[in-house]
Amino acid sequence: MTSVEKHRVALSGGALAVVLHVPDSPAPVACVVACHGLNASKDSDKYVMLGETLPDAGLALARFDFRGCGESSGVEEETTIASRIEDVEAVLAFLARHRRLDGRFGLLGSSLGGFVALQVAARQPGLPVVTWNAPASLTELANDDLDDNRGLGVPFAIEYSGGRYALAPSAVPMHLVVHGDADDVVSLEHGVALHERARQPCDLVILAGGDHRLTDPHHRARALELSRAWFLQFLGTSSK
Repeated sequence: MTSVEKHRVALSGGALAVVLHVPDSPAPVACVVACHGLNASKDSDKYVMLGETLPDAGLALARFDFRGCGESSGVEEETTIASRIEDVEAVLAFLARHRRLDGRFGLLGSSLGGFVALQVAARQPGLPVVTWNAPASLTELANDDLDDNRGLGVPFAIEYSGGRYALAPSAVPMHLVVHGDADDVVSLEHGVALHERARQPCDLVILAGGDHRLTDPHHRARALELSRAWFLQFLGTSSK
């Protein structure tokens, strides 16, 4: 059995919407936090499936909306990589106080959510991370016309011009890279680059024919299976 809880995480001037899926367990459990991409939300089929699957393996799953998305407050076009990092860290801090969680976390991010998850993992060592079709560089996104770049605006362009978050961080350990070789939004070269920059233990799994959204149910199921196994490798034994 799994319990589903809805929470609001306070931010300055607003709040983030969080849905937490927790397995019924006599002891607190570890939790994976799922980070969605641009023009997406916590209610994407991928994240709902994670919420249905990870608790069966003894792990909690938290899916949330970045500010300006879904049920969270704000405007997405006003967000930046820095603001998205703040959102993830706010969710982690909130969940760290949850009595049914044991304080151990992992991060899973799709597309730009994976890029953000890696930034957080670099700032908070010890977090296993899985990325699905995530970029290694934001150059292509930054070079898009602002009207076409899927949810980012002038604040992001100004941030990118400063170079702080132009590239994914290097030497992040416990990183599983899952990438479709038919992704026409974030090419496979990005996944290869992320793997080359990671520190052991790390792995790269290429999904033959997989597109950016993993729309094929078989690709999505494979990504979920790989992710579950990766998190169980690092979070499968309770520390309490």
